[in-house]
Amino acid sequence: MNHPLEEILRNILVEREKPAFCIAGTHYSYAELGACIANIQQQIQSKGLEGNCNIGILTYDDLQTYASVFAILFSGHTFVPINPLHPKSRNESILEQAEIRVLLSSKMEEEADAFSSTSTMVIKTNLPADTSSVPAFIEQEPDRNAYILFTSGSTGVPKGVPLTIENLESFLSAFFDLGFDIESGDRFIQMFDMTFDLSIMSYMAPLCIGACVYTVPFEGIKYMQVYQLMEEHEITFALLVPSIITHLRPYFGEIHLEKMKYSLFCGEALYEDVTLEWAKCIPNAELLNVYGPTEATIFCTTYPINREGGNKSLNGILCIGQEMNHMKAEIFNDEGKPADAMEKGELCLHGRQVTPGYWKNEQKNKEAFFIYRSKRYYRTGDLCFADKDGDISYSGRIDFQVKIQGFRVELGEIEMHAREFVKTHAVVAIAKQNEATVWQIYLFIENYSENTSALMQHLKDTIPGYMLPAKIIGTGVFPLNSNGKTDRKVLMQQAGL
Repeated sequence: MNHPLEEILRNILVEREKPAFCIAGTHYSYAELGACIANIQQQIQSKGLEGNCNIGILTYDDLQTYASVFAILFSGHTFVPINPLHPKSRNESILEQAEIRVLLSSKMEEEADAFSSTSTMVIKTNLPADTSSVPAFIEQEPDRNAYILFTSGSTGVPKGVPLTIENLESFLSAFFDLGFDIESGDRFIQMFDMTFDLSIMSYMAPLCIGACVYTVPFEGIKYMQVYQLMEEHEITFALLVPSIITHLRPYFGEIHLEKMKYSLFCGEALYEDVTLEWAKCIPNAELLNVYGPTEATIFCTTYPINREGGNKSLNGILCIGQEMNHMKAEIFNDEGKPADAMEKGELCLHGRQVTPGYWKNEQKNKEAFFIYRSKRYYRTGDLCFADKDGDISYSGRIDFQVKIQGFRVELGEIEMHAREFVKTHAVVAIAKQNEATVWQIYLFIENYSENTSALMQHLKDTIPGYMLPAKIIGTGVFPLNSNGKTDRKVLMQQAGL
């Protein structure tokens, strides 16, 4: 394969009549995508921008939003996706931090007022486009920023993660090196908020091969929208967060997706029991657990899942496997040295997918990156160990690991024992300090209305007293954030904690 962005351009120029996107039930061809890109490029050029500028995109579920990504990239600039549904103060912080002076929006009327207090120019992108127009394309310098994603910061201020052209193209190259049997007739689902990095694989990988992207609408219940889209359009390739199949679990008996070829999971711990149940819904598909932080470009380790069972797991959570091409995953122990086999430590990443550093945040860079034997590593904050085969198991977040009565507690172990008892109900354990600064554990059970005393007795029989939850809380459906992950913060707020 040529450089991935050049492959996308080639498909725009050559595969003109093939569908590139299906959005809200409407198909758009590669020719229509190309014309939309060209139209937006002309508007960007009219602003007289010099050099590599950061250009914001208000993300909507429409062709213009996706075309804006490529209009910016092909023109040699950096795109910064911004969710218009996020709080105004957060978005204004992003605009200010990234020094965004040009913002693209397909719904200018709704957004003009929202950003009128800033010095940002809003460009309307939903103007009619000539379908004979084709995009311009400048040489892509490997070390320039392709995009900046803003993630939650511990201080409450979002922090920017810039990823370069080399980071992006290294990921796409390594993705295709995995050997997927995919071609232009395949149908990919895109379920993610475009401010979440998993979205980038979900639309860029299919466009590299001339396939079609099916986007999940904003409206409605996300997990049901995902299922309906997969069934109606016979999706063949799906990257999902595990929460989706957890919510679909009550409907597994009705789900039969014979055309699915690949089912990938990323973004959260993936439990083996629900995954093997899901495998029966997709009888002809290969299943993979993939892993990676935003700072290492989408995902960088993979583990093929055996649908018959016998997979490597820890506390019921499936192994995250081994590195993709161009990447090295190393576990460092508490002494800052590479850990032995089966020794737990922090997973650190080195390679061509690792970001050059946080956007204008030297303090965070000093905390998150380090040099070992002339190689630059990123600290993931994930507690892991590797077995003698080199397969990595995920044990939990270092920041989810707390000490109670002097003992180190991993919340995943509590969740595993609770799931043994409640079976098909989703479980989340959250640690919080009380007014006396003592850590306490709260255990949430989804759609659980039974008496919790039997569950508490089960936990007393299986785990030490210091690991027992201070409270077990039965809730309705777990709240999900915009990326489809369980929103722990909202869970705590709903419980008044």
